[in-house]
Amino acid sequence: MPTFDTIDDLPADKRVLVRLDLNSPIEDGEPQDNRRFERHAETVRELADAGHRVVLMAHQGRPGRDDFTSLAGHAEILADHVGRDVGFVADTYGDEALAAIDALEAGEILLLENTRMCEDELPEASPEEKAETAFVETLAPHFDAYVNDAYSAAHRKHASLVGFPLALPAYAGRVMETEYEANTAIATREFDGPVTMVVGGTKATDVIGVMDALDETVDRFLLGGVAGELFLRAAGHPVGHDVGEMDLFDEQWKKNQELIESVLDERGDAIRLASDLAYEGDDGERAEVAVGDIDEKATGYLDVGAATVADYEPAIRESDAVFVKGALGVFEDERFADGTVGVLEAIAETDCFSVVGGGDTSRAIEMYGLSEEDFSHVSIAGGAYIRALTGEPLPAVEVLEAAAKRQ
Repeated sequence: MPTFDTIDDLPADKRVLVRLDLNSPIEDGEPQDNRRFERHAETVRELADAGHRVVLMAHQGRPGRDDFTSLAGHAEILADHVGRDVGFVADTYGDEALAAIDALEAGEILLLENTRMCEDELPEASPEEKAETAFVETLAPHFDAYVNDAYSAAHRKHASLVGFPLALPAYAGRVMETEYEANTAIATREFDGPVTMVVGGTKATDVIGVMDALDETVDRFLLGGVAGELFLRAAGHPVGHDVGEMDLFDEQWKKNQELIESVLDERGDAIRLASDLAYEGDDGERAEVAVGDIDEKATGYLDVGAATVADYEPAIRESDAVFVKGALGVFEDERFADGTVGVLEAIAETDCFSVVGGGDTSRAIEMYGLSEEDFSHVSIAGGAYIRALTGEPLPAVEVLEAAAKRQ
């Protein structure tokens, strides 16, 4: 269980600085609504309904990138989810922002400008160094408390995440609380039956790190995606390398070959690999081939095949807990969603503890008409989810825990 305080512990009638993660896809200069707004709205609404004066911080993109924009549009989307007006000020800790903060009435909500437009925000540094920045030292005196709800950014040592908990009483919001509990369950909970992990995605290093760290916790791993194909290569199959203009496999194989081979050697009995793979046929339709029938990789494989899904489903249905990290195929293309969706459907129909996360995998639930309620938790975190699974510390959580000891 977490050892930080939550907003249940927050005294009444406070001016509260709240860190959210509203980082979103930007299309034609406008932020796109996504699950993060909906999730964070619960914390914001609860604080406003309780009569607190609520000031929000968030980031969007990084300097130099196309998605580095103002948060003005984010305020409008968030207001729709919260069901209350969300004011916006195009300033973070200058005179305009401070005046707007001081003018807030009970129950009002204000969103400050993109934290990454402040030069104090981005360089990673110790919490002590971040607490001494002008950003923190200027803003903190205007508040009674700090709430961090940005679990998905908790692996970062940025000022808005680790500096303020040293300057103010600090609490976890609802997203921080629920994400932390669900994502650390694999290390902190005991399960009566088998624990299964579905691992895929495009980043082999992440997958290997997770498999290595959870060696004694997970009973079996069901592999797909780029990582799954690299493991097939380690098992002697002529796949797991780049063809054409592809740039996904060879570099990752070079970096991870030794580790992949040793993991496969040591945990081979717990690792299940795809028995067939799907690709785009000459007619543009989905086609499948048994792995044993592949003599040479001549095309990109975009999903696991039907026989693999049929093989993975019973393993899921007899599990007491299932954790998902990464997709088994390119599910954004409906032709190659069968593996990811088939596995998610099996999990949804199984009475087990289940956590789905890792980058965009959770988007498949919404895209293909599954219900979030059929899973114990659907994570909106990417990097922080990986950190939690591998047992690495999350700096923003550590400072919340330290703050709880001081309070």
